[in-house]
Amino acid sequence: MPPPPESSPRIVEMFTDGACESNPGRGGWATLLRWDKREKMLSGGFARTTNNRMELTAVIEGLKALQRPGLKVRVVSDSKYVTEPVTQRWLEKWAAKQFRKAGGLRDNADLWIELRRLLALHDVTFEWIKGHAGHPENENCDELAVLARAQPNLPRDEGYEAPANAAVTNGLSLL
Repeated sequence: MPPPPESSPRIVEMFTDGACESNPGRGGWATLLRWDKREKMLSGGFARTTNNRMELTAVIEGLKALQRPGLKVRVVSDSKYVTEPVTQRWLEKWAAKQFRKAGGLRDNADLWIELRRLLALHDVTFEWIKGHAGHPENENCDELAVLARAQPNLPRDEGYEAPANAAVTNGLSLL
């Protein structure tokens, strides 16, 4: 998707969803990016993962697709797991504790680290919507995420299978 002109006050809208066949199980994610009258759909999946990882991945992949920093982005998601840590400022508290909690690393630390890095590149707001409630873009993303998880030969989700290794790869020191 081409970036908006430098002087454009327009907002990139991002609609996201994740889906898992069982949890954990085959998972898919989908993102719809909209700017002006242009739209771009993205999707993918993993052979074994969780629904929460797919919800996070949808937002991460959408942000990674933006071609330049400093954009105003409105993320619309049906996942409170994704929206509340940002809107309630928990993500920064988790980062201050290096994504550790009692008993070890926070679930999906690798993805939270990556999301935090990408959020720093843009002016991002999050909006939660009720899932499976007829929201056209959310329904579209849900359908695409379900199709993505059904694809043959899905890759492994290294972050799910080896979370500590993935967290180190994303910059968290475990020493």
